[in-house]
Amino acid sequence: MPKHPFTITFQKPQALALSQFTGGRVITAFFLLAITWSIYYLFWIAPDQLAESPWLSFQQERGKALWFSTLLTVKVGLFLFFLSLFRRYRPQEVAIREDLPMLTVIVPAYNEGAQVFGTLESIFASDYPHSRLDVVAVDDGSVDDTLQWIRQAAKKYPQLSVLAQPKNKGKRAALYRAIRQAKGSIIVTIDSDSLVRPDTLRNLVAPLVLDPNCGAVAGKVEVLNRAAGILPKMLAASFSFSFGFIRAAQSEVDTVLCTPGALSAYRKKAVDACLEAWFHQTFLGRVTTIGEDRAMTNLILKQGYSVKFQANAVVETMVPTDLKGLSRMYTRWERSNVRENIHLAGFVFGPFRAQTTGARVLCLNQWMKMLLALPMFLLFIAFFMLAPVYMFALILLSATLLTLVPVAFCVWSERNWNGLWLLPYSLLYAFTLAWISPYALVTVRNGGWLTRQSVVPASAHKARLPEESVAA
Repeated sequence: MPKHPFTITFQKPQALALSQFTGGRVITAFFLLAITWSIYYLFWIAPDQLAESPWLSFQQERGKALWFSTLLTVKVGLFLFFLSLFRRYRPQEVAIREDLPMLTVIVPAYNEGAQVFGTLESIFASDYPHSRLDVVAVDDGSVDDTLQWIRQAAKKYPQLSVLAQPKNKGKRAALYRAIRQAKGSIIVTIDSDSLVRPDTLRNLVAPLVLDPNCGAVAGKVEVLNRAAGILPKMLAASFSFSFGFIRAAQSEVDTVLCTPGALSAYRKKAVDACLEAWFHQTFLGRVTTIGEDRAMTNLILKQGYSVKFQANAVVETMVPTDLKGLSRMYTRWERSNVRENIHLAGFVFGPFRAQTTGARVLCLNQWMKMLLALPMFLLFIAFFMLAPVYMFALILLSATLLTLVPVAFCVWSERNWNGLWLLPYSLLYAFTLAWISPYALVTVRNGGWLTRQSVVPASAHKARLPEESVAA
């Protein structure tokens, strides 16, 4: 067997020492200075400047009142709600070997090249019994050598089934084809640019094995290409909070709102009951092509099942390394969020299951963020044009203060200082990405994938298949 170019390596946690955190001292010093300047400007300089304009002075006082009331009633209130849930969260214990069910693990791939080989190899390196693994890789009409790499993996692992779409039909169609022929009682989906750890599959399926009312489980997503630049480092910190805290809290009310495409598990009986509705889903007269993970989650919840999160089921995935790629990914996510928030509201306030209060609070939170996105963005633009320095200082201080709690959580949970990257990320989002939510709201009918190009490490681009595998 020729040696492949992909080495399975996972991120190693850094020691809890600021000196070992790349850029940590610079970021800390910058934000200490930024906060000092913001406080000084907002409370000593700005009042005198704005006093010259009665209208702006009036708006300033109203703005302060609005700011503090919003902070106290919304941010703090929701945080305390999530905190109370998070404190109770514990991942399910791993099921014993005799209880492990047959799994169908589906890996859809499009233009991933050598990366898909590493994904498949990480699956077969799992400590899950291979006799209970039905692994299916689906090439979605790739125009590169992805299919050849999948076939190369099939030579090494004969139990791997290979499906090839005649042309690119989208991720939902690729999953649909594989699900229809799935042999397992549990279906696991893993993105083709991701790596799972040896214990990931066993940990992931535990809630489904132990609780018959559980219909789906979300895994914990971490960033694989963290060393590729500043942006992946920021996203690694963001993922740490959104999964480790937010989804853990959602899990306590049996309502994880999205089972990520990077790693999720579903009870096949629940999937079969909604498969056709999921595959043929339409919205505002158009067939939906994005947000297949959030759509499936809603359909599972609608049947009355719980959806859980397993913090000990880890997958590491590739993320964009530039702002253009990130904005496209977020736009796709936000458009599907708008659509699925509407669908969620259609059943969550009815008797869809016994315990509904937590799910309804989460739904209201989603709608509040969605409906406020556009007016808040327009107000931001208007005030920024009237008093740019004042608004810059206000946003700088606000973003920093609101990020301190997530930073503290990440530092505490990860036992390293990588959470400090949330500070520059909060400013990056405020000044360069805040437009995405309102834009997604008004362009929700657009369903383009936007980010179907491959995002692989440089080493993978240099990979070459053996001649015999190219002809396979």
